[in-house]
Amino acid sequence: MNKEVILDVREDLNNKKDPLKKIMTTVKSLKKEELFILHSTIKPTPLLTVMKAKGYDNEVEKLGSTHYRTTFTIRKGGFFSSLFSKEKTTAKKETEDESLLKENEVKAYFLDNRGLQPPQPMVRTMKRLETLKSGETLTIHNDRVPVFLLEELKDFNIRYTIEEQSDGSAKVHLTKN
Repeated sequence: MNKEVILDVREDLNNKKDPLKKIMTTVKSLKKEELFILHSTIKPTPLLTVMKAKGYDNEVEKLGSTHYRTTFTIRKGGFFSSLFSKEKTTAKKETEDESLLKENEVKAYFLDNRGLQPPQPMVRTMKRLETLKSGETLTIHNDRVPVFLLEELKDFNIRYTIEEQSDGSAKVHLTKN
């Protein structure tokens, strides 16, 4: 039986406080065998996308007119679950990855979107993604996880990984298939 980690953000939402930082702090502390149960006043649609990218499946239940319970479970053996495991990559593996990148001459681009007011980070990113060629990578650095952008990526045939930074910002690595 899996241990449950429960977080209730209904009071934060009722007081118009953004609970994302509290939620992501909880997510970072999760162990692979733990279930994460979130209580909220709304269906957490943007969070579902973020958590999917982190390798979590979800089940959303509406318990009342303003009460949702969302249960997140780590996807077994999924691509992203290995990317977000807490184990560090070995130096040998990093060296193999670097030489593979050099052999294939992958082009990588970077956009620093920090400090820009919405919707500028998303507009800049989408504009750059339109010119990205197959196999190329764009890394963006935003003030926070760009949840609305992640929803849009479904239409662009883009793979992505999220790297949350200690200052609350996020680097998102986007690769065109």
